[in-house]
Amino acid sequence: MLTDPTTGGVTASFAMLGDLNIGEPGALIGFAGPRVIEQTIRQKLPEGFSAPNSCSSTDSSTPSSRKELKLFIASSLDLLLT
Repeated sequence: MLTDPTTGGVTASFAMLGDLNIGEPGALIGFAGPRVIEQTIRQKLPEGFSAPNSCSSTDSSTPSSRKELKLFIASSLDLLLT
């Protein structure tokens, strides 16, 4: 389960090794967050840069909130294990 934010060493190591990676809707997931990028390039990023949009989905089977995750994870595991 990738929560907001999931960046840096977490993304580079264990977080992406799973058979099923689930990100909460609107989560910022990347190798470097906006603060690190700004420090690296020594410039202010434009408004909305690295805006969390990669974990949004219109798929009805994708959870839209944390409350729906338990059922979604159970269904996904059932699918993977059968």
